[in-house]
Formats: sequence, C-alpha cells, structure tokens
Amino acid sequence: MLAGGGARRLGGADKPGVQVGGRALLDRVLAACADAATTVVVADPRATARPVRWAREEPAGGGPVAALDAGLRLTTAEYAVVLSADLPFLGADTVHRLLAALRDGDADGAMLTDDDGRDQPLVAAYRTAALRGALAALAAGHAEPSGHAERGGLTGLPLRRLTGALRLTRLTDPLASFDCDTWEDIAHARARIREHGHVLNEWITAVKNELGIELGVDTRVLLDAARDVAHGVARPAAPLTTFLIGYAAAQGKGDAESIAEASAKVTDLAARWEAEHSGGGSAPDAG
Repeated sequence: MLAGGGARRLGGADKPGVQVGGRALLDRVLAACADAATTVVVADPRATARPVRWAREEPAGGGPVAALDAGLRLTTAEYAVVLSADLPFLGADTVHRLLAALRDGDADGAMLTDDDGRDQPLVAAYRTAALRGALAALAAGHAEPSGHAERGGLTGLPLRRLTGALRLTRLTDPLASFDCDTWEDIAHARARIREHGHVLNEWITAVKNELGIELGVDTRVLLDAARDVAHGVARPAAPLTTFLIGYAAAQGKGDAESIAEASAKVTDLAARWEAEHSGGGSAPDAG
C-alpha cells in the first residue's frame, strides 16, 4: 500500500490520516485487505488499526514506482494487491474480485477503472513476478551514468511507464476506485457515508474499530429487537436492552450466533410484556 505521497492538492495535509466516517483513510483501506498474508505500507510509520510492515523508498518522496519497488521487496507472495491509501469506499469484495480476475486469467494484472474509464493502477492486483520484471527493466533503462540501476533509477517515473509494459485486465467499479485527491473529494466522501443507505453500516463499522471488536453483527436482528422493546415496553428501554443483549452475548461465546440467540429471547419477552398490557390485566376466562 502506498501512503507516502505529498498530498499537494490537500495543501500538504497528512492525507492517510484524514478521517472519513471517524476512521483514517489509511485504516479504511487496511480493513479492505485485512486477510492479506502480509501487508506492507510504504510510508513513514504511524499508528494503524492493525499491524503492518513498513517500508520507504529511497530517496523518500521518490514517486509511486519507486515506492512500489520498495514495498515489493518485503513480500514473497505470488500476487500483490497494490492500493493507494485514499480510497474511502474500497471494500474486501472488490479486492477479492481483482484477485479472482487475476487468478482466472493469464494477464499480468487486474486493475479498476474509474467513472470516466481511466485506469487506476493503484487499485489493482498484479503477479509479483511480472511486476519485478517490469521494475527491473525500468531501472536498467534509467540507470545513472555510473551504471547503478538501483540508485534512483525509478525515482520520479510515472506509473504508466510501469503498467504500459504489462498485460492487464480491467474491471469497472466507479465507487471503489473513488480516491480523495482534494478537500472537495473528502467532503463528498464524508457526505455520502451519512446518507440513509450507508450511515448505519458505516457507524457500526466505526464503533467496532474504535472498540477493537472483530465481530460480524447482523444489525437487523438488533434493530428488530430494539423496535419490539420500544413498542412493547418503553422507548428508553430499547438502547438499554441492546446493551444487555451485547453483554449477555459476551458472557457466552461472544459471536454473532450468541447475539441472535439473546435477541430472540428479548423479542419473545417484549411480546409477553405487550400481551399483558393489551390484556389489561384481566383474569383469564374460567375453564
């Protein structure tokens, strides 16, 4: 993952650390590739939501090709997912799509294109052998007069010089390929995640990240239980009850199944409360 750029269009701000939905952009991208065997971030070390390996191109600020070369030196994997650190809407499903396209074909890489059809080489998966070969050819072709190909031979080169030598498969995903180059882009990303269709999932993910919880929560189950409690008991009982559901689940296995079981018990209890209220406390008919 490349996270060491200068962010000139953000006025030199620390772009990987800019928060969208309460999470740093870098952490959002790291979450999308959480199941990687090795995660390398090419940048100066910083606090991250999960452990990573750090690398740095020499000289620092030498551009994306030099940064990619530095990161590739720390992995022996057959495939490398190469990502920038400013992709607020990238998800694990897109990463898996890229890898599947790469494995199922004979191309050197699979990359996304944006809404205008432009290549996004920093949202892509590559065969590491092909990348290493292309990087070595570039370095040799831009060696210093002294013949030291590795000393700055890749500095300042644009990514298209690298990807132009590769056979690529292209996938279209305008949302996942959306990157934050400007403050206007940041504002757009922040506004989008607060829209009705996204805000709940974004909030739950942010809370789990903040609390260090790794749990697949079915929010519909919890919301249904909260709704039934609010209707059958009292509105203030709903948030307190969801807390108790979580506490009870943690006392057990602490997994999604435990939450569903506790929610079902609470839903049944709320139904009994409502039934008593609807009955008005009258005695049952004599048999």
